[in-house]
Amino acid sequence: MKQKIYQVDAFTNTVFKGNPAAVCPLTEWLLDEVMQRIANENNLSETAFFVKEDDRYILRWFTPEMEIDLCGHATLASAFVLWKYEGYKEEVIRFYSPKSGELPVSRNGNLLTLDFPSDKPEETVLTEELLSCFNIRPQFALKGKTDYILVFSNEKEIKELTPDLNAIVRLNGRGVIGTASGKRVDFVSRFFAPAVGVDEDPVTGSTHTTLAPYWSKQLNKRQLKAIQLSKRTGWLECSYEGERVKISGECVLYLIGEINII
Repeated sequence: MKQKIYQVDAFTNTVFKGNPAAVCPLTEWLLDEVMQRIANENNLSETAFFVKEDDRYILRWFTPEMEIDLCGHATLASAFVLWKYEGYKEEVIRFYSPKSGELPVSRNGNLLTLDFPSDKPEETVLTEELLSCFNIRPQFALKGKTDYILVFSNEKEIKELTPDLNAIVRLNGRGVIGTASGKRVDFVSRFFAPAVGVDEDPVTGSTHTTLAPYWSKQLNKRQLKAIQLSKRTGWLECSYEGERVKISGECVLYLIGEINII
């Protein structure tokens, strides 16, 4: 059996930047075990699989270690593949996740926009466990549904963060976001999630469903520009709309190939 696969760099317009995602369009679901093995073989932070169902696409995401509830960059990459290479003609793609609900994606030229549920973080105690995660002391901590946020003094500190992955993996959560106000943009961040097999994610759409509500309140503005300061770097535009967050970015194709599934 041959399975088409795309690899797309998301939240960038330049190959080798942004966050690479693998995308596998399916006509019917493969066994979960097979999808997990494909994701493990790809060894990217996420591999997306989707199947058309009536007028929508059922979408699932796998890290090299497990299936996850939500992934922004692989959703953006899946929409890019449908529009550019799989013949989709409408201006909005209706994605549906069994774990996260309706996730429509729209486009305006090369800019693609995710429409995700917002995750408003609450301030939490800055425990010794959280303090042990990095080489620099944060100002304070918050907690969303799945991730901790540690807020630092400035962009320079975010660039200079050295994570203790053993400390992070022991936390009760998916991972830890380090964030601070930015020089060229409203805010910057980095994200570490070794518990799901991703030591540092290059660009993370889903973390911005938590970051946008926080920074919108701090800066008193709904429209926000952000950079994720990984080595690959990614650029995002966010619009905080209460119960939803719109997250926009570009994509570029890296490869089209075939998987040989025996």
